[in-house]
Order: sequence, then structure tokens, then C-alpha cells
Amino acid sequence: MQLAASLNTALRHLPTGMVHMAGLVPAFWIFGLALLNRLGPEPVEVLLHSYGLWGLQFLLAALAVTPLRRMTGVNLLRFRRTLGLLAFWYVAAHLAVWLLLDVQLDWGEIWKGLTERPFIMLGMAGFAILLPLAATSSDRAIRALGPATWNRLHMLAHVAALAGGAHYLLLVKAWPLEPILYLGGALILAFLRLLRERRRTGRASRAA
Repeated sequence: MQLAASLNTALRHLPTGMVHMAGLVPAFWIFGLALLNRLGPEPVEVLLHSYGLWGLQFLLAALAVTPLRRMTGVNLLRFRRTLGLLAFWYVAAHLAVWLLLDVQLDWGEIWKGLTERPFIMLGMAGFAILLPLAATSSDRAIRALGPATWNRLHMLAHVAALAGGAHYLLLVKAWPLEPILYLGGALILAFLRLLRERRRTGRASRAA
């Protein structure tokens, strides 16, 4: 607990804007490598995979903030919004690479992907869920919606994470360990959130 307290004290002085900028460094770095033709024979595939994976990692990191605080005492709540926005930017970049560089705005291919390929359907569903979450990631949105409504809306981040994990698993068309771990992480975080909400509801019922 002493270590957690020391870490929390140090993190209190870290600007969220610096975390945001640091989180975007890999995006520009790998894009620069692509421009320099240093991503191997399939640069578009590398960009797609990298942006999508970073998006999923940041989303899971944002969802893990509260369980981490409850289990270890490490408080990263100041950075949860930043992590969520970074997840959105990377997923948006992942989608942009697919649309512009992979299928090159071939609307027939896009429609085929959206109607015949489950992994693309799941990916698009996850992105569609993240859109309103990113749009309401501000103090002004919390005041406008009210904390209760805002919290219910942002619980959908777990659905987006599950869609992203399933998207990754179906994309590789096999059962390697890495995508299974990501999907398993999303499932565990969703279970912990449901458990916390159930306990909260139970306490409210007893109080009433």
C-alpha cells in the first residue's frame, strides 16, 4: 500500500495532456516507418494490425483503471478519459487504413465486408459504440446528460471491448494465445463491472 501511495503521489503531478501525447507517439512512429517503406512487404497489413491492437490495448487499459484501484490502491482515474480517447483515435486510424489503403474505398468490397464477414461486422460495431462515448468524454457532457445517464452510456465501453476482442480472434482465423488473452481480459473486466453494479444495486435496495 505504501508503494501505491507513493506512485499515486508521483502520478498526481503528471499532466494528462502529456499522457495523451505520449500515447500517440506509436501512431506517428509506425506511420513514418510506412512512409519510409520500412514495414516489410505488407505495410498496410502492419499498419492495420498495429493500430487495431493499440486501440484494443488502450481500451482495456481504460476499463482496468477502476479494478486496479480497488485491488491495488493505484489510482489512475485522472487518466481514464485520456486512455479511452486514445483507444478511439487508434480504432479510428485502424478503420481509416482499412477504408483508404486496404480496400481503397471500393464500396462493393466494403459492403461485402459489412454483410458477409463477421469479424468486420464486429469491428464496425465496436467503432460505432465508441463514437458516442468519445463524443461525450467531457465534463460538459457529464453535466448535460447527468452522472447516472452518463455512467450507463459509458458502460457500453465493455461491449466495445468485447467486440474488439472477438474481431481480433475471428480475424486471425485460428486459436493463437494472444487474441484469446485479449478477449479473455475483456470478459473478465466486463464480469467485474457487472459484479460491482450488482453489489451497488443490492446496497441501494437495502438502504431503501
